[in-house]
Amino acid sequence: MTYSNNKPTVYDCNIIELPKHHHEQGNLTVIQNQIHLPFDIKRVFYLYDIPGGESRGAHAHRECHQFLIAASGAFEVFMDDGSVRRTVQLNRPFYGLHIPPGIWAAEQNFSSGSVCLVFASEIYDEKDYIRSYNDFIEYRKN
Repeated sequence: MTYSNNKPTVYDCNIIELPKHHHEQGNLTVIQNQIHLPFDIKRVFYLYDIPGGESRGAHAHRECHQFLIAASGAFEVFMDDGSVRRTVQLNRPFYGLHIPPGIWAAEQNFSSGSVCLVFASEIYDEKDYIRSYNDFIEYRKN
């Protein structure tokens, strides 16, 4: 990975194609710790019923890695490392986006019926969150 001040950049946020097992009865995708993701999964949650025009996220993590999948529908993920900004669209349930800690991220432009599935490397800890963009910029400087 490329690190600036030992912190990841938006170019370390990678789209990962997951294995897709095609069957006449429907497709199957499997995710396993340390095989398909670069971390062990400690928490899973999902976002749904997001009103049109709304965004979610808009924070960074100090320690937690996240892996986002558009389990249904589509949405964009805006990422910022304090210097460079990047936006990617997720719209296939067998592609996911790995976001390492130290990246400001927000999910936006959800299509109707979208479900954002998130796998996290850590259990919920409010102290891990950086919710103010100004605090994030200071964190990136240190």
